Amino acid sequence: MRVIWTPQALQDRVDIWDYIAANNPNAAARMDELFSDAAARLLAHPKLGRTGKIQGTRELFPHESYRLVYEVNGETVWLLALVHTARQWPPVAG
Repeated sequence: MRVIWTPQALQDRVDIWDYIAANNPNAAARMDELFSDAAARLLAHPKLGRTGKIQGTRELFPHESYRLVYEVNGETVWLLALVHTARQWPPVAG
């Protein structure tokens, strides 16, 4: 099993880092570690999260404020998005 961060999920992660680090770099590092730990847990337990709101996806909450959206395809876990729980998910098409 392997875990791959898609470009969108990586950008989400960077944006979260930048937002938190602007006020508290230590908190940003701790939050990012939670994201890394969650991704690592999916290596051994890809069905760890709950069924996602988008068909074919699953969702894991590495922190009460963040949703990690992923899909399992064969031996690969694709991390698709990292979204703050206060944001609309799935996004509204428009």
